[in-house]
Amino acid sequence: VHHDVVRRIVGTLPKRTRSRTHAVKPPRLDPYREFITEQLAQYPRLRSTRLYDMIRARGYAGSVRTLRSLVARIRPAPQAEVFLRLQLLAGEQAQVDWAHVGTIPVPGGERPLWVFLTVLSYSRALWAELVYELTADSLCRSLVRATTYFGGAPRQWLFDNPKSVVLERRGDAARFHPDLLDLASHYHVQPRLCAVGKGNQNAVMESFFSTVKHELADRFDSCGEAKMELFDYIEVFYNQRRRHSTLGQVSPAAFERARASQAA
Repeated sequence: VHHDVVRRIVGTLPKRTRSRTHAVKPPRLDPYREFITEQLAQYPRLRSTRLYDMIRARGYAGSVRTLRSLVARIRPAPQAEVFLRLQLLAGEQAQVDWAHVGTIPVPGGERPLWVFLTVLSYSRALWAELVYELTADSLCRSLVRATTYFGGAPRQWLFDNPKSVVLERRGDAARFHPDLLDLASHYHVQPRLCAVGKGNQNAVMESFFSTVKHELADRFDSCGEAKMELFDYIEVFYNQRRRHSTLGQVSPAAFERARASQAA
């Protein structure tokens, strides 16, 4: 170990002092700071590249990197949107969606694999199955199997905005797929859509995606094997042991209450 290193560590080496004094130059952005602040206050999401073009036209000769550093410090923080926690009645609603879980080998190549999820909003009881496609026919088959598994249908099916469900939408008005409407009328269920940008309406579904995808990650070689494992996970583990965060009950107790409401 060099003796200078030892002296520096133990504190016996005198600190070096600069022999020259350098004049501190004012930052190049100082003349434009007030203008940048005003623009960000009026347009909080204004890009740094657009601000760079605006101050260059006013004489700025610095780099865009320096501007980005300033903008990151003075940009107004976005206001957090407050969502209302929705607590629905027993048997009132089921949330429906898909999640991509990877690919499955087939003769001649691979096919994308999706998991269809249906969650009862009240009891958090789950039904899931693996599908190859996201068509309206596949959706109707999955809804029939989910209704059979739950022993009844809720009063509403809540969807996101997939093309297999919505043919056309303008604001709150939507035109549903006719096959879905036929199935909904058979079960006396009202199809509904989530409002755009309202994450609280399908928050229950979003929390299930990561759990199910984690259970299916790299653990199967065939679709039949994956379906068996997924069903065992739902039937033996998830629906029997999961505790409802709001009601304080395990899923079977809340589910039986919802099933009684559906039968009524």
